[in-house]
Amino acid sequence: MIDNNDIVLVTGGTGFTGVHLVKALCDTGATVRVIARASSNRTALEGLPIEWVIGDVYDEATIKKAIHDVNYVFHVAAAYREAKISDDIYWKVHVQSTQLLAKHALAQPNFKRFLHTSTIGVHGHIEHPPADEDYRYAPGDEYQKTKVEAEEWIKDFAQENALALTVVRPAGIYGPGDRRLLKVFKMAKLPICPILGMNTKNLYHLIHVEDLVAFMVHAAQESQTLGGVYICGNDSDISFKSMVEIIASQLGKKARFLRLPVTPFFILGDLCEAICKPLNIEPPIYRRRVAFFTKDRSFNTSRMQNEAKFTCQYSNEEGIRALCDWYREQGWL
Repeated sequence: MIDNNDIVLVTGGTGFTGVHLVKALCDTGATVRVIARASSNRTALEGLPIEWVIGDVYDEATIKKAIHDVNYVFHVAAAYREAKISDDIYWKVHVQSTQLLAKHALAQPNFKRFLHTSTIGVHGHIEHPPADEDYRYAPGDEYQKTKVEAEEWIKDFAQENALALTVVRPAGIYGPGDRRLLKVFKMAKLPICPILGMNTKNLYHLIHVEDLVAFMVHAAQESQTLGGVYICGNDSDISFKSMVEIIASQLGKKARFLRLPVTPFFILGDLCEAICKPLNIEPPIYRRRVAFFTKDRSFNTSRMQNEAKFTCQYSNEEGIRALCDWYREQGWL
């Protein structure tokens, strides 16, 4: 078990998931090191007993400094999709960092587990839901392609070199501090909420950030999760329509919907990207954002529940209602 005798290294510790993870790991009493860029916002972690290592996660000198004598690595760092990010940055943050961390972790005398964070995005659209961990890869952009490459590389490396590894593919992460789902909550306030696609199911799979972090800490310590790959999500999916209905109900409203053809929105998204990306401007609408409202992401999470022996604390409805209240407290709704 992780305790005050252990040294734990976290990458991506200043991000949404990383902040919650670092706080949970500090509660174990372990020595917690976090790699962070000089420009990272560390406000949410002020006052915690953290050993900060400043540098890029794909810089070997930074890795060597950070990983000395560590017992656990929680590799959470990710390059978020922005117009100004070039393709080589995705590769460096996802693939190169994984390679450096794994190789240097292997050299630590008392190393116990490498927790590698991937994404359900590696599976793309699920043609016949639900999918499980063995479903085919179908990455749709450079972010997902490099996530696949990193995951495949470290699984092969771990097998060839006896590196203690567990891979987690989180579903759609949400909870206090998240802004990515805020657009859905704002849509629920509209008099009529648009649904893209005339016959789409718009299935989505969620995991509350507190459940994700609890599972990551749990999976890094349990013998039955050694060598395993786990989709981390609630025990059931939820449709976009159902999400909006729950949010509207929490706001004291009744949701009303209008279905619209999706093709014009894809064309508009492509056009905005073509114009904005060369100018390093974040496009107001882009293909991936449109695809969010059309793809089905539904998974069988029984491996997490049965093999890893883990149960989520938040149901879809409980988590969505709680986040709705949190957004209102922040003045965002």
